[in-house]
Amino acid sequence: MGVTDPARPALDFSKVRAVYFDLDDTLCAYWDASKLGLRTAFDTHPVPGQSSEDMVRHWAAAFRDFAPYLKQTGWYEGYLISGQPTRIEQMRLTLLEAGVDDPDHAERLSEAYMVSRDLALALFPDALDLLEYLKPKYPLGMITNGPADIQRQEVETLHLTDYFKHIFIEGEVGEGKPLASVFERARAAMDCQPHEILYVGNSYDHDIAPAIQAGWRTVWVRRESDVPPSADLENPPRHKDAPEGAPQPDLVIGELSELLPLL
Repeated sequence: MGVTDPARPALDFSKVRAVYFDLDDTLCAYWDASKLGLRTAFDTHPVPGQSSEDMVRHWAAAFRDFAPYLKQTGWYEGYLISGQPTRIEQMRLTLLEAGVDDPDHAERLSEAYMVSRDLALALFPDALDLLEYLKPKYPLGMITNGPADIQRQEVETLHLTDYFKHIFIEGEVGEGKPLASVFERARAAMDCQPHEILYVGNSYDHDIAPAIQAGWRTVWVRRESDVPPSADLENPPRHKDAPEGAPQPDLVIGELSELLPLL
C-alpha cells in the first residue's frame, strides 16, 4: 500500500532516531467512541419528536458550523483548558438545530456523551504491540490536539503514559497542529535532526503535511473507518488522497501492524 514521493529520497528506517505519533484515530479509535457516545447520550436523554439518528445529524450540522470558527469566537482560550464549556455549547447548538432551546438539557447531554465516549475509547488492536516493540528501540513521542483535560485523560485511560518520552498536548502547550512551532518544539525535545524523526498520523492536513514541511519522515495511516461523526451523511466523504501536487508521505499504511517489519 506504500507510496513514495519521487522528489524525496527513499525512507531509510535505519536512519530514524525517534518516532512521534498522533493519538486520536491513529493509536485509538476516537471517532468510533464518539459516535457511540452520541447515540448513547441521545438515547438516554431523548429529545421529543426526534430519534437518536435525527439528533446525531443535528449534532453534525451544528458541529460543522461551530468548530471551524472556534478560535475566532472567543471560545478557544477556555477550550485549551477544558473541553466542558465547548461541549455544552455544542449540545446547546444541536438542540437549537432541532428547534429546542433548553440549556439544562444541553448540560445533561454533554455529560452523558462525555462519560459514554470515554468508556468506549479503546486502542486499535495492533497499537499496543507496535508500541511494545518500538519502546526499547526508539524514544517515542506524541503530539495531539485537544483540551488539556480531555487529552490527558485519554492518555491515562488508555495507559499510554509510560510508552512516551514526550507528550505534547495542544491544551497544555497553548497551540496545536498544524503550526510549525509545534513540530519544532517536538524536534528540539528529541534533540534530533528533522530527517531523523518519523511521524505517524491519520490526518494529511494536521499531521502529514506539516511534518513534511518540518523535514520529518512520515507515515500516513488511512483506515476506511476514519470518518468523523460530523461528516455529512447525505454526502459521505470519500477516502481522500493527498491533494494533487502536494507533498506525499513516505509511506501509506492501512494498519499500524504494517510498520512492525520495517522498524
